[in-house]
Amino acid sequence: MCLAIPGKIVSLVPDEPHLGVVEVTGVRRRVDLGLLVEDMPSVGDWVLIHVGFAMSRISEQDAAEQMQLLTVLGENEAAMDEVRGYGVEDAGELRSTGESPGCRKTSSTIQ
Repeated sequence: MCLAIPGKIVSLVPDEPHLGVVEVTGVRRRVDLGLLVEDMPSVGDWVLIHVGFAMSRISEQDAAEQMQLLTVLGENEAAMDEVRGYGVEDAGELRSTGESPGCRKTSSTIQ
């Protein structure tokens, strides 16, 4: 099972429309929004992030529930490690090589 961490888009990167700055509990990271090109999120939207990529748009309520679930499962620190450990630089490298960093195993499925 892979961790997907909710974050709020706080800005878009000028001259790079597929990049945004997302905040997760006070930590800000640049993430690749390219997977959501069909329904591109904007500032203020919430997204689920995995290894530097925004995977889907979610509601603010879903984001809060997701963080609460990660805390209950004891995975909130692992989630923050993932946010700190992967940025858009890593995502771009993964995209160009086709490699995957793998998924962190947890005890429950998080949708």
